[in-house]
Amino acid sequence: MAIVKQLDKRSGITYAYESKSFWDKEKKQSRSRRTLIGRVNPDTGEIVPTDNRNKGRSLPDDIGTKRGPVPFTKTRRLFYGATYLFDQIGDLTGVTEDLKKCFPDSYRKILSIAYYLILEDRNPLSRFSKWAGLHSHPFGEDIPSQRSSELFASITEQQKMDFFRLQGRRRAKEEYWAYDSTSISSYSEQLKQVRYGKNKDHEPLAQINLVLVYGQDSNLPFYYRKLAGNIPDVKTVKELVKELDVLGYSHVKLVMDRGFYSAENINALFSNHYRFLIAVSTSLALVKKAIAVHGQEMRAFSCYNQAHDVYYHSQTVSWDYSKERPYKGDVVTEERRMYMHLFYSSEQAVEDERNFTLKMIGLQNELLCGNRVKEHEKSYEKYFTVTETPVRGIKVTPKQEAMDEAKKTYGFFAFFTNEVKDPITALELYRNRDVVEKAFGNVKDRLSGRRLLVSSEASLEGKLFVEFVALIYLSYIKKRMQEKKMFKDYTMIGLLDELDVIECFQQPGKALFVGEILNRQKQLYEDLGVQPPMNPASLC
Repeated sequence: MAIVKQLDKRSGITYAYESKSFWDKEKKQSRSRRTLIGRVNPDTGEIVPTDNRNKGRSLPDDIGTKRGPVPFTKTRRLFYGATYLFDQIGDLTGVTEDLKKCFPDSYRKILSIAYYLILEDRNPLSRFSKWAGLHSHPFGEDIPSQRSSELFASITEQQKMDFFRLQGRRRAKEEYWAYDSTSISSYSEQLKQVRYGKNKDHEPLAQINLVLVYGQDSNLPFYYRKLAGNIPDVKTVKELVKELDVLGYSHVKLVMDRGFYSAENINALFSNHYRFLIAVSTSLALVKKAIAVHGQEMRAFSCYNQAHDVYYHSQTVSWDYSKERPYKGDVVTEERRMYMHLFYSSEQAVEDERNFTLKMIGLQNELLCGNRVKEHEKSYEKYFTVTETPVRGIKVTPKQEAMDEAKKTYGFFAFFTNEVKDPITALELYRNRDVVEKAFGNVKDRLSGRRLLVSSEASLEGKLFVEFVALIYLSYIKKRMQEKKMFKDYTMIGLLDELDVIECFQQPGKALFVGEILNRQKQLYEDLGVQPPMNPASLC
C-alpha cells in the first residue's frame, strides 16, 4: 500500500489517496486501485478525512509534509466562468508561471487586479471590493485601495525586467516585433515625466509616452517602457536597442513607422545585427531619386498588386554606415547593403493632394487675415509670395512651381529593410503592426489608461505594469476571436459577459463545484483554445 498525493488545479486542494497494487489476471499486468482518504492540510501536512469517510481510521506515519495551496476557508457561491478563462490563458501563455517566479509574494494580487481591470473596464480600483466579493479570483480576498497602492509601489524595476525576459523567451524566435508608442494624458502636476509633447490623441494636455514591443505572430506584448511626454519617437530606438541587449534577446527583428527613422537609429540597428523594416519619408534623397527615376515606369500593369491595390518597385541601396569607437577614438565607416521598397497608391495620391489643397487654403487665409502662426512661417515662405500696399492691402500669390514639386511624391511611400527582399511581404509585415495600435486602444479604453489616476511615481510604475499584464490576456483573447471569426457574433466584452455568469460553489474541505454550463458557452471556451471547466467525477 502507498499514499499518493494529487493537486486539484481547479480547487487548489491537494488530495491524498490510498493506492493498492493487484494483479489483473485478464490483462496479465500489475494494476493499482486508488481510494480517497482525505485532503492534505497545507500548514501541517496532515491528512484530514473528507465527508467523515475513514473517520477514526489510522493513517500511515510516513506521510510527507509537503506544503500545498491555500484551501477554501468560506462557503461561497461566486461568478467563475470568465476568471476561469483567465486562469487557463495564464497557464497557456506562461504569464502565471513567470509572475510567480518574479513576484512570489504578490503574484496572486497582481493577477486579481488584472482580472478586475479587464472585466470592469472604466471602473476605478475603489470598486474592487464589490467585484471581489462576487467573483472567484486568484487572491480570493478583498484588496482595499490602500493595499493596491502599496502593491503598485512595491513592484521593482528588476522584477519587471525579469518578467520581460521570461516572456520574451516564450515568443517565436523568427517572428517580427512591432514597435510603437502612444501618449497618455494626465492632469497631474506631481509626476516628473508628465510633459507637453506631440499628443497622439490631439488633446491639449500634458502627457507621458508609452512604448510597446509586440510579437506579430503571437500577437502578444512582452515589453514596454514609460517615457517623458516630450521625448519624440526618434529618440527612443537607441535606448530600446540597449535594453533588448540587456534582456539577452537574440534574433531581434523590428517593424517601425517613419517616426522612428534617423540615420543614427539605422546605424544602431546595424551595429547590433538587428533585422529591421522601417517606413521612411519620401523627402529622403534616396527615396526622391528612386521616385524620379522609377516613379512612372513602376505604374505599369506588371507592377500592380491587386490584393493591396498598390504598384511597387524594389531595389538594393547602399547605406553609409558609421560607428564611433570611443576606446580607439575613431569612427568606422563602411557601406552596408539594404533594400528599398517603393509603393504607389492612386487612392493615397488623391487623398494626399486633397489634404495639401486644404493646407494651402488654411495658410492663405492666415496670411490674408493677418493671423500668422509662428510654426507656419517656413511654409508661408515656401509656398506664397506676400506683398502689402497702403491702397490694396495684403496680396498673397501662390508659388505654383513649389506646389507642383511637392505633389510629385504624392501617393508614394517607402520602406528600408536589411532582410525582407519581397516588397509585398514587406508591405504585409508593416501593415500587421497595427496589432500595437489596437493594443494601445485596449490600454486606454478597457484598462482605464485614458487618464493617469495616480499621484506618485512608484504607483504609476506599478499600475502600468499590472495594466500591461492585463493587456496580454486581452491580446490573446482578441487573436483567438479573430482567428475563429467570433467578432461577427460577439464583442469582446459581450463574450466575457456570456462566460462571467457561470457560477462555482466553494465549501471548506470540499472540491470546487461548477454550476451549469450551456453548450454555446462550452463552444466559446473551445474556440478560445481552453477546455471548459468540469467538476470532479465523483460530483457529476
